[in-house]
Amino acid sequence: MFVKVHTGAIAGIEAVDVTVEVNVAGGGLGLYIVGLPDNTIKESHERIQAAFENSGYRLVAKKTVVNLAPADLRKEGSLYDLPIAVGILTATEQIVTDMLEDSMFIGELSLNGNLRPVKGVLPLVAMAREAGYRRVFMPVENVAEGVVVEGIETVGIGSLAEMCEILSGRAPYTVAEPSVVEDEDVAEGEYVEDFADVKGQAYVKRALEIAAAGGHNVIMIGAPGSGKTMLARRMPSIMPPMTLDESLETTKIHSVAGKIGSERGLITTRPFRAPHHLTSQVALIGGGQSPQPGEVSLANNGVLFLDEMPEFGRNVLEVLRQPLEDRHITISRAKYSVDYPARFTLVASMNPCPCGYYNHPTKECTCSAAAVHRYMAHISGPLMDRIDIHVEVVPVSIAEMSTTERAESSAEVRKRVVAARDVQLRRFEGLDIHCNAMMNSAMLRRFAPLDRPSAELLERAMARLNLSARAYDRIIKVARTIADLEGAENITPAHISEAIGYRSLDRENWGR
Repeated sequence: MFVKVHTGAIAGIEAVDVTVEVNVAGGGLGLYIVGLPDNTIKESHERIQAAFENSGYRLVAKKTVVNLAPADLRKEGSLYDLPIAVGILTATEQIVTDMLEDSMFIGELSLNGNLRPVKGVLPLVAMAREAGYRRVFMPVENVAEGVVVEGIETVGIGSLAEMCEILSGRAPYTVAEPSVVEDEDVAEGEYVEDFADVKGQAYVKRALEIAAAGGHNVIMIGAPGSGKTMLARRMPSIMPPMTLDESLETTKIHSVAGKIGSERGLITTRPFRAPHHLTSQVALIGGGQSPQPGEVSLANNGVLFLDEMPEFGRNVLEVLRQPLEDRHITISRAKYSVDYPARFTLVASMNPCPCGYYNHPTKECTCSAAAVHRYMAHISGPLMDRIDIHVEVVPVSIAEMSTTERAESSAEVRKRVVAARDVQLRRFEGLDIHCNAMMNSAMLRRFAPLDRPSAELLERAMARLNLSARAYDRIIKVARTIADLEGAENITPAHISEAIGYRSLDRENWGR
């Protein structure tokens, strides 16, 4: 008997329709799975056989061929256990059902017949809705993620036996309540950290506010204990609230990576990823034998924080150059090519020298000029050029630390950031960008023209600091953001001057 069961496969952060074709014939013995399955799928034979035995069913002694179509698409993961099992039981007439045509099945089987959660449920359910399926059967632990998609029935299943009872019509199924999400609901995402907790550091807070308002990358350089990490962790709290589209995209990425728990549905707070400095290139960028999103994609629509940036491997840092420019990652291998979004804000921190006290106001640096220079050289010039804002973090004084006066909260800063972003959204309406940091050279001439005093000031700074052409453009972008925060229509010399001040690491005498 021949049976078709519907499921899906993950390609990047999207899903594609997969049909599980099962044919049971009289001649021969054994279960054969074809259609480019990985080792996990090949091992499903033992899981399915044990699940059948512990659920009151049997794997019949006939030749059973399972084809995962399309056959030229590589299939990976354990989500095919349930559709293969349903197909075999239907093809051997152990269950009789008319629900296969308009249903999709995903789930991993344990040996006792229970269903275990799988990765990538959100894109799979979204694909099922677009393909016109009526319902998706999935493990109970994945339901919170699946109900995010409207317009399709999401059904949580606890075991293979329960699945068979539902398909045979002997038991009803319960459709999970749909999660109707509006942009206002996403905007209510709360952050634990708040700028109000940070004493002093007004200059650095101003730089981070500009970075959040314009989508600029920023690096903080200062002595140990000056507050760099504390400030960085509060960066997401001043960024604009996530839109519904951003939230769905971010949730898809985390779903594919298996980073969503059983009680978590839509991600409504901007991600903050802080990989260790021993992170590999693949872990940072993504890929691997079974392609997975890397840290740059997990930080999509949020913040990627590289603490003590010079401690990362040189090769690891250099792979950031392309995603910082293109804002997406294409991973090409001999057998596959996947594309992951990487629209993140880079926030990095570093000590000014090996001992950490170069330029410290009270402690003496024990490093030679050559040692400081070598330490700074761990970050290449092309990579540093791609960071818009360089800001020094000076240790907070005892007087500032002991004050009881509450600093400005993240909510207050965020209001100014949102107002500046609204200006940019109106400015770039109809274009495929949404913040100043994404402007190219042609857009700079159109949206950020300089008057003569501003241009002359920038030219003098370029000559004195020996800046690159890329740094020239980034100064103008930052100046445009500063003007937006002030509600100014045109860039003035004051805006250019402040933007130049955020290029600390371009100074000729740094580390000498």
